[in-house]
Amino acid sequence: MSTTTLGTITLTTTPQQAREVSACGTEPVDVLDRAEADRRAALLKALADPVRLQLLSIISASPGQEACVCDMTEAVQVSQPTVSHHLKTLVDAGLLTRQRRGSWAWFRLDVEGLAAVRGFLA
Repeated sequence: MSTTTLGTITLTTTPQQAREVSACGTEPVDVLDRAEADRRAALLKALADPVRLQLLSIISASPGQEACVCDMTEAVQVSQPTVSHHLKTLVDAGLLTRQRRGSWAWFRLDVEGLAAVRGFLA
C-alpha cells in the first residue's frame, strides 16, 4: 500500500484482487478499490476543464514554472474571479501551490502532485 497527498486529496494504492475466475475463464486481476477510484476521479475532474488546462500550460511554460494571476486572466479570456476560482481548484487538488507576493497571488506547479497523476495513469 502506498499513500500520496495532493492538496486535499489523498491517493492510496491498495489493490484488491478479484475473488473469482470470470465466466470466460480469465484469471483474477488486481482491482483498484472504490475509495481510491473515487479519489483519483476527483483529481482527474480537477484537470478536466479547458480553462484549467490552459492555466496549467501557462504556468508550465513560464520561467520557473510559476506565474502571477495577473498574467493569466487575459490569456484565457475569462474574468479574474473565474481564473482565481479555477486556480483554487488546482491548488486544492494538489497540482499547484500558491504564494502571496504583495497584492498578487503567484502559482507554481506542484511537481509531486503532477508526478502522482502521471504515476497512476501509466
